[in-house]
Amino acid sequence: MKRNLKTAIIISAILVIAGAAAGYYFYNLKPKDLGKIKPDFYVTSAELQRSFEEDEEAAISRYVDKIIEVSGVVSDINPGENSTMNISLKTDNNFSSVICTLTSEVLPEEIRVGSRISIRGVCSGYLMDVLLNNCVISGGSL
Repeated sequence: MKRNLKTAIIISAILVIAGAAAGYYFYNLKPKDLGKIKPDFYVTSAELQRSFEEDEEAAISRYVDKIIEVSGVVSDINPGENSTMNISLKTDNNFSSVICTLTSEVLPEEIRVGSRISIRGVCSGYLMDVLLNNCVISGGSL
């Protein structure tokens, strides 16, 4: 009986240590540097928005949680939450855009409203606007 108790205590201790190590690893895990990763798709802001508008289910299965490089014309630049910057790209629909959230609030000087740029980010879905997160400017001003 004592041997079974000792074995159970050892197994429990190993599981607790493994759980703590996994928690520490995931807590300190940094997001991918999208500037160094090849995107899954290259599209224009108009094409991306149109695909969600025409068939949202198909667009979700194709683009969500994928790395997308989107090019387009900047329609708006706004500060976001927690030291981020939101850049909106024009689409063919006046009521919808592609909103790209950059992890830095510092932008190159040449990027302003009306600039043509290319941005790489992870698509997180569509809520009237297509949302890209963890974005990086992938080619500066085009």
